[in-house]
Amino acid sequence: MNHESRMLIDGKLVDSETGARFDNINPATEAVLGSTADGTRADMERAIAAARHAFDHTDWSRNGALRADGLRQLQAALEAEQEDIRSELVAEVGCPVLSTFGPQLDVPLKEALSWPADMIGEFAWKRALPDKDAFGMGVLAAREVWKEPVGVVGVVTPWNFPFEIILNKIGPILAMGNTMVLKPAPDTPWNATRIGRIIAEQTDIPPGVINIVASSDHLVGEVLSTSPLVDMVAFTGSTATGRRIMKAAADTVKPTFLELGGKSVYLVLDEDGDIAASVGGSAFISMHAGQGCAMPTRLLVPNSRYDEAVEIVKVAMEKNKYGDPTDPSVLQGPQVSKRQQERVLGYIAKGKAEGARLVTGGGIPRDQPRGFFVEPTIFADVDNRMTIAQEEIFGPVLSVIGFDGDDDAVRIANDSIYGLSGVVFAHDLERAKSVASRIRTGTLGINGGLWYGADAPFGGYKQSGIGRQCGIEGLEIFTQTKTVGWPAQ
Repeated sequence: MNHESRMLIDGKLVDSETGARFDNINPATEAVLGSTADGTRADMERAIAAARHAFDHTDWSRNGALRADGLRQLQAALEAEQEDIRSELVAEVGCPVLSTFGPQLDVPLKEALSWPADMIGEFAWKRALPDKDAFGMGVLAAREVWKEPVGVVGVVTPWNFPFEIILNKIGPILAMGNTMVLKPAPDTPWNATRIGRIIAEQTDIPPGVINIVASSDHLVGEVLSTSPLVDMVAFTGSTATGRRIMKAAADTVKPTFLELGGKSVYLVLDEDGDIAASVGGSAFISMHAGQGCAMPTRLLVPNSRYDEAVEIVKVAMEKNKYGDPTDPSVLQGPQVSKRQQERVLGYIAKGKAEGARLVTGGGIPRDQPRGFFVEPTIFADVDNRMTIAQEEIFGPVLSVIGFDGDDDAVRIANDSIYGLSGVVFAHDLERAKSVASRIRTGTLGINGGLWYGADAPFGGYKQSGIGRQCGIEGLEIFTQTKTVGWPAQ
């Protein structure tokens, strides 16, 4: 595989200062794919200094045409390597190739850079306020609100949808005139280092505007939170790590954008009629081995249809094909690592110990002797207070919970520290919308409708995060607000 192992620092493709490297493991086969430069704290500090210089001493933040051209050049170059990226993602992430034709690759590549590039010319950079004698001194002032870039943004990204998340960070951050330093997840570094190589060789993005530091050491990424040269941190990952980033950023009082965990519901409201289609769709959570923060892993169904619903989703889940992610018919590949596989199996053991009924799955597939696989799993008789209903498992594990009436359903849905996403189904669309309006979550799909897009803000309530990725809100979050006034003419 023709991968890029070097980091991008100040416009140059470089190895670690120590020459150290770390292995990239194929989670489906456990084979070593190759190695990547293992960045150090000193490498990170050089990258931060480069981003600071590019922001403070070039016209990048003021040159919208240059920014738009750079983003479009990057998109065109990525499109030229699209099939190589597809193979690389399947190999290092373990995601089914099927998913790369959607959210893993094709969908974000189409719009995650182009939409922000287009918005550079349309964004409301200035807003006029009415003239005002602010202090009653007889001096009328003209006033405006200006939007300006934050500055240097430190970015830390996860391994589950790495290319999609990285592009949806790069697009808005650069479009708004910022510079950035990216620390990708060590489990899946090559999609990031490839982007670095393309930026260095095939775009006019100036040196230092974007820097990419791969490292096996998570503490290297923490430098982004503590450095006084970094103006903001943007992170996607677990809530536990998000809390740590907030604490580390507090000493320099830098803002944080956090897209964190979820424990979303798949809510089927109707007690009457055919519920097979709506309930059966919940089995889709085994896609990519359940490794998605927005996946609805709590299935809520009316108690009057509970046993029927459990049987429907059991049949659907057992039809989901898992195994070799290069097989186009496979929906579920492996967990990303041995550690993640053990984590998921640990939650399954907790579910059993706390009294949930294992309906199907629950172990390592016997027909997958290599790779970090976990069987598609369903638990029934789940109380929402159980660990498997409250904590993010990040695996192919679905908990089925019964409710009595809409109020009870809303209560259970909101009984969580998270509020990231969800699904609501009802034959009566207005009823579905009414219930959706009461669920405290950042995104919701109603009756199969999808909300996703570069123009659609994504983020969560409560401990699912702070701020929004994508959409106008996802542009504004990477800006500062300045209010100015001068004597009116």
